[in-house]
Amino acid sequence: MSGLAERLQALAPQGFGGFAEPVWLVVLVPLVALFLWRAARRRLPALPWPALGEARVAGARGLDPVRAAALVLRGGAALALALALADPVGRAREVRVRHDGLDLVLVLDTSGSMRALDAEVAGEWRTRLELAREVVARFAARRVSDGDRVGLVVFGDSAFTQCPLTSDGALLQAALGRVEAGMAGEATALGDALALAVKRALVAAGRDPDEGAPPERSLAPAAGRLVVLLTDGRANAGSVPTDVAAALAAFHGTRVHTVGIGTTGDVAMAHPSREDAIRFERHDLDAETLEQIAAATGGRTFLARSSSDLAAVYGEIDALERVPRPAPPRVTGAPLPEPFLATAGGLLLAELLLARVLARRLP
Repeated sequence: MSGLAERLQALAPQGFGGFAEPVWLVVLVPLVALFLWRAARRRLPALPWPALGEARVAGARGLDPVRAAALVLRGGAALALALALADPVGRAREVRVRHDGLDLVLVLDTSGSMRALDAEVAGEWRTRLELAREVVARFAARRVSDGDRVGLVVFGDSAFTQCPLTSDGALLQAALGRVEAGMAGEATALGDALALAVKRALVAAGRDPDEGAPPERSLAPAAGRLVVLLTDGRANAGSVPTDVAAALAAFHGTRVHTVGIGTTGDVAMAHPSREDAIRFERHDLDAETLEQIAAATGGRTFLARSSSDLAAVYGEIDALERVPRPAPPRVTGAPLPEPFLATAGGLLLAELLLARVLARRLP
């Protein structure tokens, strides 16, 4: 059974993933072959012709080519219907049977300072946010494919959820593609963003953020919730102090890794509306506050002072945050009967055209 299915799969078009019910092939394919054999051997009703020998000498053919072609087309249609009944599916993809990964909230600074032009990519100067968005997008795609649920919080003067925790990589990538500098304001509400990220992780886990955690849960961060916070400045807006937000994360068992990005000193800034307008400003990173947040929650602080450092930082976080995944992935694919049904219909139509139109015989 498996050998027959593998041979047919090798002949299938690109994008075909296999058969969900290959047993139908074992049952129906021999029946189609038997039908063709019986039909080819069946003698057509005819009147005896006394000059049959002379007709053969004159070049008469014993095999009717029109009838043979019609049988081949009908047999091909029957075979295509048998393949459709075997439940063909598209190219297989891995789907996790249950959630064994992290609930990971990515927090991204979109304040005005993220317009700084100190990120060099392939010889071209780009803003900090453009670089951060690309690196975070690759990191998010990797984590979703590994079975994590990933969400996105952005912040400036205030913080809001750009994408809730999801396993849908396309939804997350679309949300990251819409991130722009200044979309949440020009300042840096660092404490508000961290508090919101903790709340998003708790809500996704089915917990009420307003309820207290058991004492034993507040002593050590849980393995299943993680926040990765990226910023290039210092807290200067918002209503939640950074130490209060860090204490909230620690109390609810949520690790926080902090990532500081950007060079020191004056840096060229891209104008929000005019590409040709460049000004120089100084935006110092508050590395001490980032270290305090990470230390309070059991996380680590990473500094990306150059554009080449940021990808390495997220690669290190990716390697650091790995959890056991005992549940094997399930291979699945979308049903794909349409090509086989279309082939069967086309072959039957060709038989009708051949036998009833092109080579029609009058009685």
